[in-house]
Amino acid sequence: MAIDEDHTRPDGVDDLTVEALGNISEALEAIEIARGHLYTFHRLSGTADLTLGKGVEQLREAGHAELADKIDRELVGRNVLQGRWTFQVVEEYDDGYYATFKRLDREAREALVEGKRHLYEAEMKEDRRSNGRPGHERKPGAED
Repeated sequence: MAIDEDHTRPDGVDDLTVEALGNISEALEAIEIARGHLYTFHRLSGTADLTLGKGVEQLREAGHAELADKIDRELVGRNVLQGRWTFQVVEEYDDGYYATFKRLDREAREALVEGKRHLYEAEMKEDRRSNGRPGHERKPGAED
């Protein structure tokens, strides 16, 4: 028995297709985590630059103007990659690789399984759960 209509394999869809889409979905989950780390990199790099700026000003106030000027000139506000601050890296990733991955995942699901998501996992859940046991319900609110 299927979990619900949104997670029921359409007629005629074979196991290998469901498994393949499951692997693509798993890869997308890894990309989502990578994207989160990229945003973490963006936030930490920005915080570091602002904190560095404070440190440079403190060096200047403490009478170390020459060193403060050198750090300010060579590092404060510097690109993290050639021609790019981190917001530009994030935007390029989001608009390129990430958007393409999301689009192709959706296109594959629409072409092969009526756009349904997580069919592999839904079938795994149905196979592994203990029918009728508390905490093993088919879906929220079900008493099976």
